[in-house]
Amino acid sequence: MKYRRFFYSATAIFLGFVFFGGGMSKLWFEHKFPGLIGPVWLAERLEEYGLGLFGRFIAVAQITIGFMVITPRYRTLGVVMLVPMIVNILLVTISLQWRGTPFVLGFFLLLNMGLLLHDAPWLLHFITGRAHEFPQATPRRSWKGHLAWLSGLALVFCGIALSYVALPLSYFVVLGGVVLAWQSRRADVFQSNSFR
Repeated sequence: MKYRRFFYSATAIFLGFVFFGGGMSKLWFEHKFPGLIGPVWLAERLEEYGLGLFGRFIAVAQITIGFMVITPRYRTLGVVMLVPMIVNILLVTISLQWRGTPFVLGFFLLLNMGLLLHDAPWLLHFITGRAHEFPQATPRRSWKGHLAWLSGLALVFCGIALSYVALPLSYFVVLGGVVLAWQSRRADVFQSNSFR
């Protein structure tokens, strides 16, 4: 059971960073944010067709969905949202006849399907209509935890803007945003303990 949880978390963090880094590298100053997928010049290329805003939207969507998958708070929702993101990119690469890339994206889609399979108990009640019995080991989610997570995401986007002014500092701001969002569960615990 522990191995299964480890592989779930490791796969989620890997996929999250792949798409998070891909989006960040598209918007970061001179594309200097490390990312595994591209192309980093997507917005510039789409600008030629009047679709620059669409290219930036794709980057923002990759950042947001990747951030959701990296951090545990909204991971299941992020994994669901990652399916159309991967399929969309996959179809574009197939249409453009890129070699190799469709196979990599197919592998990412397969990994994501494994994550969905793991999260099936949380998702099946949407199909069956029956409530799922969730373990009560984790504290109830609080508005402070949600606010901490959203603040982390806001720091990430502030880091993008900061990269055009102070590049080294911007990396620390983004890292701080990820850590803050990751620790949002502590705010839940703090709030649930304060009401006892």
